[in-house]
Amino acid sequence: MDSEFSGTELTTVFARIHSMLLSRESAATAVEQLAEVAQDVVDSAIGAGASMIDDQGHTMSTGATDAVAEAADTLQYELDEGPCLSAWATEALQRVDDTATETRWRRWCAEVLPLGVRSAMSAPMLYKGRCIGALKIYTTTADGFTAADVRRLSLLAAAAATLLGAAQTSEAPRKLSKALRTALSDRQMVDVATGIVMERRGLGQQQARVALLEASRAQGRELTEIARAVLDRSPDATF
Repeated sequence: MDSEFSGTELTTVFARIHSMLLSRESAATAVEQLAEVAQDVVDSAIGAGASMIDDQGHTMSTGATDAVAEAADTLQYELDEGPCLSAWATEALQRVDDTATETRWRRWCAEVLPLGVRSAMSAPMLYKGRCIGALKIYTTTADGFTAADVRRLSLLAAAAATLLGAAQTSEAPRKLSKALRTALSDRQMVDVATGIVMERRGLGQQQARVALLEASRAQGRELTEIARAVLDRSPDATF
């Protein structure tokens, strides 16, 4: 796990992904929710999309937050070019700082510019050595993304890949929780557990942290044990 990621970023991303997994009904529902999360974690985004892509590059399910994001995504598949398809093909994040001057995907840029899209970014979702999809976000301003935005989208894509790659099996929640525990330090795990408690109980950050501390004292267990139980949604996690 990159040490540059802050506790706040981890809380925002992993808490949303963890809660989404536990309430997910289908991959189609998941990609719709992922698009919403992607827009939320990048402040400058005016729209976002998520796609599951098969080994031949064909989309299997897609989700978008609005009509502009949906149109921008659809144009990539119709024109067979764009940052999303390139992110899938190269297994690397692709970024467009200005569609008015970008030269890599001329036809796509020419089509989305009238829609108001000036910046775009797409991150691949990698699961067990293969790309299973991509997340994409759009802004109405040139140079619309910061280095922190790149980190957040990359982190979200990595967590989403675990979610969707393990989807359709009863092992999905356990696999994701194990992956999170392995990736996070003890301090970061408490941050993520705090975010999950915030979402489950509608609490503020300080209130959620106090609730974890109170559970730790009441149960005579280390705070990190309580955090692990929250990530696992263990029966003895009273949140």
